[in-house]
Amino acid sequence: MTSKARHTQDMCLAVLATADPASKAETALKTAELWKSGILAFSTPWKPSSDIDAPARPEKPELIPPGKTPRRRMSSAQGRIALLHAIAHIEFNAIDLAFDLIARFGNDPSFSPENQHDFIDDWISVGQDEARHFNMVEKRLNDMNAKYGDLPAHNGLWEAAESTRHNLAARLAIAPLVLEARGLDVTPPMIEKLMSAGDRKSADILRVIYSEEISHVAAGTRWFKFICENKKLDPKSHFQFLVKKHFKGLVKPPFNTEARNLADLTADFYEPLCVQGSGLA
Repeated sequence: MTSKARHTQDMCLAVLATADPASKAETALKTAELWKSGILAFSTPWKPSSDIDAPARPEKPELIPPGKTPRRRMSSAQGRIALLHAIAHIEFNAIDLAFDLIARFGNDPSFSPENQHDFIDDWISVGQDEARHFNMVEKRLNDMNAKYGDLPAHNGLWEAAESTRHNLAARLAIAPLVLEARGLDVTPPMIEKLMSAGDRKSADILRVIYSEEISHVAAGTRWFKFICENKKLDPKSHFQFLVKKHFKGLVKPPFNTEARNLADLTADFYEPLCVQGSGLA
């Protein structure tokens, strides 16, 4: 490793510090390129997680309460634009979630040097995917004479991550294993509705996202189980404890059990939460 090598955490922080959506995606893709080429260093020094701020945000979209976001009726072009805009917003946030996971937790004391490398490799690959997804959806919006930022959105994804800023297992439980896993449940019906509306191009983009999100949930499952094993905790009961503590929504069926099983997220993790409820009263 030469003295010119850039530190992985610094590049991840650069992604988080970039507000412009196109530039954030570009920085994420560049970081992945540097990592995969072996240029980035990943050992110490590593800044404490308490030094990491919330990610930079563009002036638009305007952030409003979730219940007030635009309706998404697929039968109209405006409804499909609203859907794609919401997906672009999810992917934009997902870029930050992936790189924040590395910057915040990449030097977790439970990692050996080999574990640390594999953890970073997994989540840089996830961040690379999310940046590509954002670019794909943004291009499709542009084809429909729209762009990301044209419509309001909500900040629910990042708010859900805020309470887990000091707990790696909790972050993994909430971000990939609740939020991204929910995407596996709702995306196939969206694809069907887009196809029924004759919008094959948008449906094809969602098919790519859906396929790759399975691997993201799988990475979350793998590392969550690793942390639990390291701390001698039962993964299923600890997952349920963390979701009830940190997630304010509900874990609701119907579940895409086939996709979740492919990600090794079996029903005995999440089905008990449907009975008990989740979130803080």
